[in-house]
Amino acid sequence: MRVMTKVKSNTKSKEKTARISTIDPSRPALPDYSIYELSRAERVMCIVIGGFLLYSIGYLFYHQWIASLLIACGSWFVPGYWRRHMLNRRRAAMNLHFKQALFSLSSSLSAGRSVENGFREAVSDLRMLDPEAENDLIMELNIICARLEYGEPIEEALQDFSRRAVMEDITNFADVFTTCKRTGGDLVEVVRRTSTIIGEKLDIQQEISVMIAQKRFESKAILAAPVLMILFMNLSSPDYMLPMYSGMGFIISSLSLGVLGACAIWISKIMNIKL
Repeated sequence: MRVMTKVKSNTKSKEKTARISTIDPSRPALPDYSIYELSRAERVMCIVIGGFLLYSIGYLFYHQWIASLLIACGSWFVPGYWRRHMLNRRRAAMNLHFKQALFSLSSSLSAGRSVENGFREAVSDLRMLDPEAENDLIMELNIICARLEYGEPIEEALQDFSRRAVMEDITNFADVFTTCKRTGGDLVEVVRRTSTIIGEKLDIQQEISVMIAQKRFESKAILAAPVLMILFMNLSSPDYMLPMYSGMGFIISSLSLGVLGACAIWISKIMNIKL
């Protein structure tokens, strides 16, 4: 009997090791939503477009190609700015889709479906909202469903997703869901209340984002106004602008361009509100 028990335990341990080794190699390939990597083409495009815009602004202020090229060297920092912008955009979209998935999961559990079928139904509901879209959350829900088919506990799949997402709402939901599953709580009520609370929080964040977006547009218009004014004066009265490109005009142009750049950095810091 001891030999048979030992053989059975060894067989189970081997099966468990094989199952874990089947799942683990795929984990490093899963996306990390706390970072965003630009492709080579995107990086080159950012440098080219940013260099062209900065060169145009430099030539507008100085009318000298050497000074314009020096200013265009600032395009080296454009990919970093674009990477942060795309990361924030990606995370905001995932936050919105996560709210919709929570409402779908809550409705499925209230209707008597199992947790596994609830996640599968959430994928179908998200695709109904946008049939042609394949967003990050749909991909993650498909990964969770695939892990369930391999026999992995759903709480482990959710915890792995929350670690890669690094988002407060997803982490809170994964912790509450895991605690409820392990302690035997009322999963339907917990998911319903959690989805309601997170949904209300996201609605407030969206309202704040709309107000911030309006102020960001106004700040961009204010920053573009001096450049457009100089362009208009160069096109309409070039003789009137000649003193700005010789003698003390270079110093005035440099000070104006420096103040404009400082204002752009200051406004971006003010508008960078963490919700």
